[in-house]
Amino acid sequence: MIPTSDALVGTSLPIRAVRDEMTYAAKSDAKVLITGESGVGKEVVARLIHSDSARKTQPFVTVNCAGVPESLLESELFGHERGSFTGAYRDRAGFLEQADGGTIFMDEVGEMTARMQVVLLRFLETGEIQRVGSDRPHARVNARVIAATNRNLSNRIGTGDFREDLYYRLNVVHIWIPPLRERRDDIPALLHHFLGAYARQYGVDAPHVSSEAEASLAQYAWPGNVRELRNFVERLTVRKANTLVSAADVALMIGRQREATDGSAPAADATTAREAGADTLFHRMVDEEECFWQVVHEPFMSRDITRDDVRTVIRKGLSYTSGNYKQLLPLFNMDERDYKRFLNFLHKYACTVPMPRHALVANAPRGMAPVA
Repeated sequence: MIPTSDALVGTSLPIRAVRDEMTYAAKSDAKVLITGESGVGKEVVARLIHSDSARKTQPFVTVNCAGVPESLLESELFGHERGSFTGAYRDRAGFLEQADGGTIFMDEVGEMTARMQVVLLRFLETGEIQRVGSDRPHARVNARVIAATNRNLSNRIGTGDFREDLYYRLNVVHIWIPPLRERRDDIPALLHHFLGAYARQYGVDAPHVSSEAEASLAQYAWPGNVRELRNFVERLTVRKANTLVSAADVALMIGRQREATDGSAPAADATTAREAGADTLFHRMVDEEECFWQVVHEPFMSRDITRDDVRTVIRKGLSYTSGNYKQLLPLFNMDERDYKRFLNFLHKYACTVPMPRHALVANAPRGMAPVA
């Protein structure tokens, strides 16, 4: 379940401009084209336009034009007659008929094939529905069309991938939603909005985000935009309910989220994120004198960090002790009686790492001399 909002969250100048355009759009039945990067909230804007319009008591129907093959998209939009294709056992009304009197939101319209663009253009010009398998129009419907795309349609027109006449039919009211990195002032409001929504959904107390953690969230670029922030907050709520979230927690969780979800990210980026997270953990133990069991063991067992994170921390520690595992106990603020427990943990979860005996660091922390 995804928390929904009955308002566009944020008070920044860019989002106020979006809200103004939405107000104008809601006052008419004009077609609307919403553009912006993936994850900025185009469907949220479409729903709010519908809910503020005279059609608000009528259906709001959505279709993802990129998620349906061309062979099925025409049937989904216009319906079909019984026997028109294999599996068509009865007549079926399409999304446009279902939206009669209301609004149809056509997401990713820029992905439509050339043929489907022609079919859609004909509907926009006449309002007539001709079901698949029929040789004449079935009905005329009054559905308001709100389209959205993350593509640059002007560029696609130039390459011949999108019809110019269809573009001008759709682009009566144009609303561009800026990426989250261009409206960072809205991040705290979005953060607390989603924290409250997910806390209610899961029946838990929301995490308490420190001011430093909130500042680090505002500095992050959020390439996945509001969708990425929303997913981050859901994970944060599940993992850190009713606990204090530090800037170090945020750095680790964002690193793990980007490595897990951004399949296009170069391997070097994932390695950099892992090294940065390990540096944070190492700093907390060595410089701030926190204990390994709280800093590393606890988040590993709750799956907030990975085996690779633990290995990286251990490798950094061994560079100070010339590969001596026993000397990691005082370095990581553990009791000497924890040695067997420590080794059992590393062996059980395959977190031991080979370390050359000659690997030394010139200046060991807190005056510790590397062990020869």
